[in-house]
Amino acid sequence: MAFSPLIVQLIESLRCLPGVGPKSAQRMAMHILEHDRERGQQLSNALAAAVEAVGQCESCRMLTEDSLCEICISIKREESLLCVVEQPSDVLAVESSGTYRGKYFVLMGHLSPIDGIGPDELGLDQLQQKVSNQVVEEVIIATNPTVEGEATAYYIAEQLKSSGVKVSRIAHGVPLGGDLDLVDMGTLAHAFKGRTTL
Repeated sequence: MAFSPLIVQLIESLRCLPGVGPKSAQRMAMHILEHDRERGQQLSNALAAAVEAVGQCESCRMLTEDSLCEICISIKREESLLCVVEQPSDVLAVESSGTYRGKYFVLMGHLSPIDGIGPDELGLDQLQQKVSNQVVEEVIIATNPTVEGEATAYYIAEQLKSSGVKVSRIAHGVPLGGDLDLVDMGTLAHAFKGRTTL
């Protein structure tokens, strides 16, 4: 038996979420329709409101419904530190560490010529302006340790050389509590290259 058109549409819509395949989408749709229609309506309303109202912070490009996000307007953040990340979720990850008190710049991706993503799509001209117009002393590049992330980090570092600010890259390597024999050789090689003096 086939599902009705509206149920098929709901299942297909849920498949746009990362990691959600056909079976997971079907289970979610059935759960909402069979057991939790009220919450399904709340989800629908929240999603519609967020899609309508959430945009990008004018300063750092983080997702927000205001012109400037909470981090950018905070007087408690260090203006001299600027952390460059690929996605808004990366800001949340860095914030959860509780160790960084500077500001951010969100690229909304990484360089990928195959996908048509170049410097303009990442707002690198805006980043350059931000660095030259403000009191930034250090730019910390925290792109992902992927081929694209590394290429993006290198490109940004090259672009900022003439600005006179210190450009650093977050360390990547062996996880805390990890066994060396379980770490892949690429990560281990990266850890040796990024070693520090004790």
